[in-house]
Amino acid sequence: MSFAVAPVEVKALANMGSSLDMQRRAAAHKAAADFESVFVAQMMEPMFQGLKTDGMFGGGSGEAVFRSIMLQEVGKEVSAAGGIGIADSVYGEMLRMQGLTR
Repeated sequence: MSFAVAPVEVKALANMGSSLDMQRRAAAHKAAADFESVFVAQMMEPMFQGLKTDGMFGGGSGEAVFRSIMLQEVGKEVSAAGGIGIADSVYGEMLRMQGLTR
């Protein structure tokens, strides 16, 4: 019984740089996503300022704290779901400032 070697095409991986460059890219990507989530949360805050809360469980300082937390989490979810495009621009600019390319 003889085995034939199947032809395999081997290509080099794209050079992404050193491990330090990879760490910089990861840190820049996280910072850009964090920036976008904070931006989205800040932009949504005025939408909730005029809402009146009635009833036994509405209003008070506790609601303001939890509304703030809710908006932060909504901002994170919007950013994680693809965002509004700010993170991509910020990420590209951060890489450019560090002398890295996409």
